[in-house]
Amino acid sequence: PQLNRLARAASSVPAKPHSSLPTSQAPNYPTTWSTNQQPRATATTGARFEQTASELQPTPLSAMELIANEPVRLVHGRKAVCDGGGGPLGHPKIFINLDAPGPRACGYCGIRFEQTPHHH
Repeated sequence: PQLNRLARAASSVPAKPHSSLPTSQAPNYPTTWSTNQQPRATATTGARFEQTASELQPTPLSAMELIANEPVRLVHGRKAVCDGGGGPLGHPKIFINLDAPGPRACGYCGIRFEQTPHHH
């Protein structure tokens, strides 16, 4: 009985209104980058977030933008080796074929590699 009374009292507390300021998806990326991703303003709605101020929540950087800002790594040879760096925090070692012109991205971490132009 007392538990039911507490539940009714908690459900009758009005939710804190969310800020009407537009919020970017991430500090370094203004919009969503996936078709199944909800905009940040609507992603934190519902019972789970009813007493949460969005402006106080952490805003992680977009990994996509961070990788895009990473310079292309030039390789002297026809193949690049990527293990993600960081030792045990990396990923399995893969070899990337660089025969085709242009940069090639690692399938795990997205770091781009390109064969250095060689002059004959």
